[in-house]
This record gives sequence, C-alpha cells and structure tokens, in this order.
Amino acid sequence: MTRVRHLTTDYDTGLVWFRRDLRSTDHAALYYALKHCRQVWCVFVLDTTILQPLLDTWNARRPDRPPEDRRVDFILAALDELDQALRQHGGALMVLHDDARSAIPALAKQLGVEAVFTNHDYEPAALERDDAVREQLAEQGRELITFKDQVIFEREEILTGQGKPFTVFTPYKNAWLKELNAFDLKPYPVETYLSNLAPLPAAVNGQRPTLKQLGFAPSNLADLKLPAAMSGAQQLLDDFLTRIDSYGDRRDFPAAKGPSYLSMHLRFGTVSIRTLARLAHELSLQPDGKGAATWLSELIWRDFYFMILSHHPRLAGGAAFKAEYDSLRWESGKHADAAFAAWCDGRTGYPLVDAAMLQLNQTGYMHNRLRMVTASFLVKDLGIDWRLGERYFAEQLNDFDFSANNGGWQWAASTGCDAQPYFRIFHPVTQSEKFDPEGRFIKRYLPQLANVPPKWIHAPWLAGADRLAGFGVTLEKDYPAPIVDHAEARQRTLARFGK
Repeated sequence: MTRVRHLTTDYDTGLVWFRRDLRSTDHAALYYALKHCRQVWCVFVLDTTILQPLLDTWNARRPDRPPEDRRVDFILAALDELDQALRQHGGALMVLHDDARSAIPALAKQLGVEAVFTNHDYEPAALERDDAVREQLAEQGRELITFKDQVIFEREEILTGQGKPFTVFTPYKNAWLKELNAFDLKPYPVETYLSNLAPLPAAVNGQRPTLKQLGFAPSNLADLKLPAAMSGAQQLLDDFLTRIDSYGDRRDFPAAKGPSYLSMHLRFGTVSIRTLARLAHELSLQPDGKGAATWLSELIWRDFYFMILSHHPRLAGGAAFKAEYDSLRWESGKHADAAFAAWCDGRTGYPLVDAAMLQLNQTGYMHNRLRMVTASFLVKDLGIDWRLGERYFAEQLNDFDFSANNGGWQWAASTGCDAQPYFRIFHPVTQSEKFDPEGRFIKRYLPQLANVPPKWIHAPWLAGADRLAGFGVTLEKDYPAPIVDHAEARQRTLARFGK
C-alpha cells in the first residue's frame, strides 16, 4: 500500500475518491491532490457491494415494508452539501452508483487522470477493494495514493516499548498523549489550493442517483434531532462546546443531554477528527478541562480500536480477540431464538434494556452507557453469542463502525482486548437505578410505564400485581415479565466461562 505523509511528485490531473470523509475542509487526500495536480476532479461511489446487503437484510427481516436506512439518507444529504461546496470553487462532485472496484478504474481511464487520491480505510474488505483498484490502475499506468485522515495515530505509530501493538487501552492512551504534538492536530489547508478544482466533465452524467433509484424509501432521519452534512456537524459541535465542562459528569445518564452526538458525523467524515481532537486537547489543558479530557479519552478509544483491527484483521471474520473464547458454548435453539427476538424488540421485561433497544430501533442511536448495558444483558443474562448482537447493532446503528462496534461487543462479552472481566456482569436493575434514577429515559420509550414511580420503575415485577394495577400496568398485558432471572443467569455465565 502506498502510505504517504508527504508528496513530492506533481501531476497534471488527479481524481479524489471520497469515502468516509464527506467534507471539503481539513481533508488529507483533497489537500494533496489539489496541491500537486493542475486539475482535480472529485467522485463518490454509492457502492453496490455495500448497499445491496443492506437491501437484502431489510427484505429478509421486513418484507412487508420498503427498505429504509438512515445512513443512506445521511450520506445523500452530505453529498449534496459537499457538491455545493466544491461548486463554489469551480469544481463538482461526481456520484456513481456502481461497484467501486470497477467504477474507479473506469472513471480514471475516462478522465485520463494520472493518479487517484483517497484516504486510508482499515477494514479488511475495504483494503481488499483498494488492492483491486490499485492493481487495475497500475495496469493502466496510473497510481492510487492514500493518506491517513480518519485517525490521529494509526497502525504502527503507537507501539509498546518492545515495538509491539498495545492490547490494553490505558497504556495505549498514555503513549498516545506522550507522542502527540501540534503537527498531528494541524488542519490541512485545503482552501489554499481550491482553484485547482476542475468542473464536471461534459462526458460525465452530473445527475446524482436518488434514494428511490438506490432502492430505498425515505427513513425518519428528518424527524430526528440530528442535523446532517458539514453544517450539521458544526451546529452540533458549537452546541457541545457550550456544555463540554459537564461532559464527564453527565455522559453516563441517558436522560441528560451529555454526549456530543457527533459520532455519526465522525463515522462519515463530515467533521475532521483533527478538529475534534485539537479542541478536546486544548480545552483539557484548561483549569476546568476535566470534561474535555474525558471527551479526548473517548476519541483516543476510537484510534485504539482502529489500531486493534489493523493488527488483527481476523476480527472481521468473527474471531474472538482472545482465541480461547472461540470455543465458548452459547445458548441455542427455540428458547434462545425467542430470547434474542425479545432483546431486539425491547421485550425483555427489564425496562432500561427495553427502552435502550427501542431507542435504537426507532432512532438508530443508542447512548454509550446503554450499549454496554444491553450488550452485557444479551451475552451474560441471556447467554447469547455476542456476534448476533454485534450484527444487529451493525444493521441498526447510524454511526456503525466495525472496529468500535466489534471492540465494544467483545469488551462486554469479555472476549476482547482490554475486556470487561468475565465476572463483572452488569446488573440491569442496578444500572437502571444508578443511571436513570427517576426513570425519565425509561418513560420516554416505554410510555405504558409513565405512572410507575421511581421506586418500582426499574423492576416493576417486584411491585406486585395489585400495586402495578394502581399504576395502570398489568404484567404480560401492558409490559412483559422478566424473561430471565439475573441471579440465575449470572451463575450460568460464570459456568460458561469455566470458572
């Protein structure tokens, strides 16, 4: 792979291939292309190898409804704004609906460009795709040049004293912070070279595919409080900076406005990781910088999981990070299938778990604390293979990113690097009492429990039938009874891990 920090060669023409980086500012590949090419075209591929599985999965699960995906809606909105930004400087964004493996070499040949510029991707399937594109371009006498852009430090840039990859977060974080300098956070000055953008070629169809042409119906993204594209990222960031000081205190409480809500924007690159890390680092050095320091730590987790995946690509094939746990025997059969369906649908009888799953299903978002709670419940209360939960989150999450999703699930399942030890099993009721004490979040997604007071909202079955009736709730009619006893499930989990 051609990994470039500095580029010395100049070209007559180049093509920038946008992927997980849908912005026109602080963009490594765009900067280098504009600086080193006399003319630069830009393209994004709505890749059929990615979209078709989304359609197939939807049709298998919900054949009665036309396919929807908030992520596709979000991408199209981001592409519109990116195209507008490029047009303001004489360029444009070509959008293709095709297999990128063949579409990029074909477009490069049609345009006659000397090099294709793009930013690194780290997932094995993406690396395989890039190798195929690179090989075809080379056969044409063209180059594929890639750059680090979606992380601060990648691959082998942060290693142990013995020159090996870290597998535990805290020492990785310490080494990350020690290595960090101002240059790592410096934005790429794309604006300096925007005059080298080339207009849309006459021979290229400038019409972008519509949602309908892609095979999708509109989702409810427009109804959610999630502004899209570069302007949406800036709006969310501006809001977060007004309350970042309280981030460390509020981030674990799902009913509070604590997080930045920028994860989807980071996933699709409508905001630069350097922008966020720079702000977090600068503010963390202030006397009241505890909240910013906590947020910076979360951004470092993101780098950590990308690094883990790059060194252990077998994870993309479903392997446990700790190989000894590949042999764990999970629950199976009709009972396990029914339990998994109840978990997916928010019908477990544990209000915090159910409210979290309903939030995910209805909005595509789940609070980070609740990701841990729901994952622990599936694996350690229901005894169901973490891979099933990982796959379900991959289908539902707006901000789905394989490395972070896999890392989070393996952490909860105690099979991964820096994992939660097997004997630390989240108690769903205790978590509920601690992080949603008044039941505000629960009642938002389970309105049938609106009249249940805080004393009973976390475990309504303990209130008894008569008391619940007074709150307007009948178990199994208005709300399910627990599908599992936590204490018994805990013992089964300890036995499963052979302890």
